[in-house]
Amino acid sequence: MRSRITILLAVALVAAFALAAGCTETGTADVTHLRIGYQPSTHQIAHVTAMEKGWWQEDLAPLGITKVTDYEFGTGAPEMQAMLAGDLDIAYVGAAPFVAAVNSGLDAKIIAAVQTQGSDLVLRNEIPYSGPTDLVGKKIATFPPGTIQDTLLRTWLEENGVDPQSVQIIPMDPGPATTAISAGQVDGVFLPHPSPAIIAASGAGRTVVKSGEMRKDHACCVLVASGWLIREHPEIVEQVVKTHIKATEYNLEHQNEAAEIYAARSGQNVETVKASFRDWDGTWTADPHLIASSVVEYTELQYELGYIKRPFTEEDLFDFTFYDEAMA
Repeated sequence: MRSRITILLAVALVAAFALAAGCTETGTADVTHLRIGYQPSTHQIAHVTAMEKGWWQEDLAPLGITKVTDYEFGTGAPEMQAMLAGDLDIAYVGAAPFVAAVNSGLDAKIIAAVQTQGSDLVLRNEIPYSGPTDLVGKKIATFPPGTIQDTLLRTWLEENGVDPQSVQIIPMDPGPATTAISAGQVDGVFLPHPSPAIIAASGAGRTVVKSGEMRKDHACCVLVASGWLIREHPEIVEQVVKTHIKATEYNLEHQNEAAEIYAARSGQNVETVKASFRDWDGTWTADPHLIASSVVEYTELQYELGYIKRPFTEEDLFDFTFYDEAMA
């Protein structure tokens, strides 16, 4: 009798702990707070529009989400570190840092595209430029190793016969890099928009190469969901994709309003943001099928650069299910 009572008490305690942890009868934790990572770039403006218009909260509320919090990161590397630590459920991030995180054991998949191309190599106005060899010995600030910009820049230099080691490639977030070129501390920067437009507006530099010239139609930012959220709450992930598609299409159709929303959120001059939209070579898109081959190619490039242990496949990186169902 005593052993049976002990067993019943143990079962009751387990049930109590499960209830306190917010678990369902199937053992799946309820999700009421969605945590989204993003970066301060017009590349990821779909998130900003959805957040500022209240679409994340409104669209996810019927699924039990009572709170949506976003966290800003300067570049993709620290953002993916946060996701590896379990601090993010959803991330707007560059494809390359996502690949690097998968290499480090991240359990997550790309569920939608965000945009393609859209970064510029900008040099100070007094620095002459006729080709990649002019960068030898120059100081170029860009995102840290393993990011889109770092991967593209190093690969492009090698493909044009320039040893990346002969260029001083300095890892920086966009804010410090923009300040550095304005102060003459670096000769140039390779950054996503709107940074090139901000530098041009200040008179500190001009674009000499767009990223699409380095690698045509290359993937850039992607929308990532944690593996746990995909497996346990596919209905939430599907709605995240639907809201992302809605925001992407809205921005494409209402670019002036999108610029105003982004400027208000970021504190940037609205006319500079509009100039960024006009000048960049990027395109917003939610369709992951359009970027799949480019993302897989990144894994090959990062492997060649020694950043990851092996190249990855589409199956390793993508879950097309949610986009396809959203568009059906």
